[in-house]
Amino acid sequence: MVMVSWSVGHALTAPGGGSASERLAEWARDHYLGPVVTLGEWLTYQPPKAGGRPAFALTGPSAGPVIRAGSAPHRGVRTRPLALPPPPAPLRSFAGASLPGEGSWRVLAAVHGQPAIYGTYLRASALYSSYVAGIALMNQKLLKFQLRPGSEDPGPGAWKAAPSIPPGTRAGLLATFNNGFKINESGGGFYLNGQTAASLVNGVASVVYYRDGRLAIGVWGSTVRMTPGVAGVRQNLHLIVEHGAVPDSVDDNVESSWGATLGGGYYVWRSGIGMTAAGQIVFVYGPALDVRELADLLQRAGAVTGMELDINPDWMSYQYYLPKADPADPVPVNLLPSQIQPADRYYYVSGRDFTAVYAR
Repeated sequence: MVMVSWSVGHALTAPGGGSASERLAEWARDHYLGPVVTLGEWLTYQPPKAGGRPAFALTGPSAGPVIRAGSAPHRGVRTRPLALPPPPAPLRSFAGASLPGEGSWRVLAAVHGQPAIYGTYLRASALYSSYVAGIALMNQKLLKFQLRPGSEDPGPGAWKAAPSIPPGTRAGLLATFNNGFKINESGGGFYLNGQTAASLVNGVASVVYYRDGRLAIGVWGSTVRMTPGVAGVRQNLHLIVEHGAVPDSVDDNVESSWGATLGGGYYVWRSGIGMTAAGQIVFVYGPALDVRELADLLQRAGAVTGMELDINPDWMSYQYYLPKADPADPVPVNLLPSQIQPADRYYYVSGRDFTAVYAR
């Protein structure tokens, strides 16, 4: 009992965030009590409700006006004319007629006066029409991506990277988002700055972080592999968008092949990441999604390669950051107002690994 009490106490007080129930569930799964947690989830699971309308407006705020070629600059701002590309074409809703703002891209972040991150909302189902997914489209030519370790997963190590975004490192920060499953449940490994938490596995879907800030997504050992330019690799399951198509495997063994869900339901919070043919990065997350709908959202947003990241509500997050009064300490904003995690989640130590996005 002394050992168990010490272990549970450590789990509840270790840095990394999360509610007491989240920490207890994680502790239980790590100590062979997964079936007990699963039983509790079965008893408390609430399936998504059919029909209805979203609980929030889908117009959403933008990060601020982007100065376009020929426009008058803001007072006190010196700028040169920019030949900016038009915003991406609006996305068609899967729920039928689009609601106001649904599928229309808005600027979440700009770099050198050019849109670097676009965001939008989209409903993935005509049946569960009140549930909304958030989508971010990130321009790699203007952004740098960094893999950050978690304090518990992968845990302490010579990662040469912080498990948070501490003061003094926030200048140029534009976005953060969650990564994949716990590493021992991902089917793959984790590599960062020469250190490995679990061996990288051939054939597994992988997000590859390069030293120059670029990101690539593919199958390890096939379309992506280790090179001197690789800074980090985060593996998770298998591709759900491949060569622009959604494979039939997304419908196979959903509960066992694509993550243990709350209550064993297919329709839960899910997140995913993909890459377009032009090299832009797509992040999608939202409630009441099965794996196919997650893949369909990635594909509709332009991804030709895509993979699932984490699932279930406690781990979902996408934040963008507004410079406002102090560019060295930008204000975090949740893309989806319905996500559980607070906007400043990664300003504090995170128990799970995540991705930080900076301006080039």
